[in-house]
Amino acid sequence: MIDISKPAQRPANPRFSSGPCAKYPAFNLQQLESAPLGRSHRAAVGKDKLKAAIEETRELLGVPMDYHIGIVPASDTGAVEMAMWSLLGARPVTMVAWESFGAGWVTDVVKQLKLDATVQTAEYGEIVDMAALDYDTDVVFTWNGTTAGVRMPSGDAIPAKRAGLTICDATSAAFAQDLPWDKLDVTTFSWQKVLGGEAAHGMLILSPRAVERLESYTPAWPMPKIFRLTKGGKLIDGIFRGETINTPSMLAVEDYLYALDWARSVGGLKGLIARADANAQAVFDFCAANDWIENLAVDPATRSNTSVCLKFTDSRITDGAAFAKAVAKRLEAENVAYDIGAYRDAPAGLRIWCGGTVETADVEALLPWLAWAFEAEITA
Repeated sequence: MIDISKPAQRPANPRFSSGPCAKYPAFNLQQLESAPLGRSHRAAVGKDKLKAAIEETRELLGVPMDYHIGIVPASDTGAVEMAMWSLLGARPVTMVAWESFGAGWVTDVVKQLKLDATVQTAEYGEIVDMAALDYDTDVVFTWNGTTAGVRMPSGDAIPAKRAGLTICDATSAAFAQDLPWDKLDVTTFSWQKVLGGEAAHGMLILSPRAVERLESYTPAWPMPKIFRLTKGGKLIDGIFRGETINTPSMLAVEDYLYALDWARSVGGLKGLIARADANAQAVFDFCAANDWIENLAVDPATRSNTSVCLKFTDSRITDGAAFAKAVAKRLEAENVAYDIGAYRDAPAGLRIWCGGTVETADVEALLPWLAWAFEAEITA
């Protein structure tokens, strides 16, 4: 085995997981001492914290005032499922998938809800032609494919005038990419992604058109209590004022509020986008300078600035999955990068989280180690 010198500098924070993601740089457990632990979330102090989380989310993301924002259980998955079970079935449905989570929503709609949906798919690294879809149907899609590193370049393909609803899983896009609210009727995300919050809490954002659908349509299937958004044909307003459907963790709420504070301190949404862009660009530049690795996303316009997915291209590699796992294992053993293996359903490779809570200096420190691990494995 060739002796390969290790880089001199390690990332100060080796956490590059795509979920749960790195905590914001200023995170300190002592900040959470003001969380109202041992209190009911329905007490005034709990309701105030939950309402603040909703309204500060609205302010930071620029969500229109006539949109409803709710905190819901079961992370982004819970939010997407609530939307699909509550809203779909009134019109024909188009399901869009170019990675594993989008494929999961297809399975739920076709096999669980048993709707005769039109399904449009693309291979990992590519994207569906969103302009070719029929927006008189309800369209369900992910904005940023976390497991493929492919994102919507913009909302231009979605018509302003449409008969159907757009239901968008934006969990690795919110707080890192500019979401066009006028093109999105339902938007979901989770706290543990771009702001590095704690798991199990999801956000559900409804446009007036989505609320109108909820109040005028009753699905044909039984609705589990955890999914119910209406009562007596009217929206349950309390969900969108902080009166959550099931018990939230007030510790996680406190953490999310501090993450929002930190986000404002770095320039709000524009600052967060700039941080993610800088992180991703460092990886893109590294790929451009090394012919043995490249971005999984085929079109540069659709490359994610959060979940950056990479593939090895060296002809000497005979088993891509084993090689990628070995590289990731080396980097973890050196305390350089944790949890950067490709998602289990994705093509073999690596996935480096570049959201705004990651420091660009840490990404830059990681990359020489990536080259070291590659050389160590290719010559082993």
